[in-house]
Amino acid sequence: METVRAGLVEWAVADRPQVGQTESGDRYLAMATAEGGLVAVVDGLGHGAEAADAAKGAVRSLERHAQEPVLPLVRNCHRSLAGTRGAVVSVATFAARDDTMTWLGVGNVEGLLLRSQATMNPRRELLLLRGGVVGVHLPALVAAIVPIVRGDTLIFATDGVRSDFLNEILPQRDLPQALADYILARWGKQTDDSLVLVVRYRGLAT
Repeated sequence: METVRAGLVEWAVADRPQVGQTESGDRYLAMATAEGGLVAVVDGLGHGAEAADAAKGAVRSLERHAQEPVLPLVRNCHRSLAGTRGAVVSVATFAARDDTMTWLGVGNVEGLLLRSQATMNPRRELLLLRGGVVGVHLPALVAAIVPIVRGDTLIFATDGVRSDFLNEILPQRDLPQALADYILARWGKQTDDSLVLVVRYRGLAT
């Protein structure tokens, strides 16, 4: 578990492997970029070492191409995972110049954006997931661009976390680590690897 603040975003992760496994196939990436920031959650298909290897390969590719826009970023990841069992991936980039987030999901890593301002409608937005497996079958990719403001919170969670959390009232004012821990403790499965990444947008310092 780790909480980090770098530039535009602050993030925290909570994760655990499936009971009986020593290594998780769920991985994440969170880093500053020239534009602002890049975050991603990756779930290698299956369990054990092969799933972990696919997930690690995906993270390495995303990190290597982190300065690219989302669509080529995912396409490069797809090419890098050829010959592996593949992975499902959700990514988001944050742009400081216009306070926007661009996000995209292939597979079943859920994404939820919680708005910090009560005047925003809708207060919650779900990532549109497209069926496929990065490294095996890549669907037609379409990224969504949404405006964001200081305090907005992005949550990515693998399928080792029950999707019930998407419809619950979450303690958004908590620190990212507390929220990640809460979601994993309440909705994490024992029968699968599980990972929750919570990212809070801070914007540029004023």
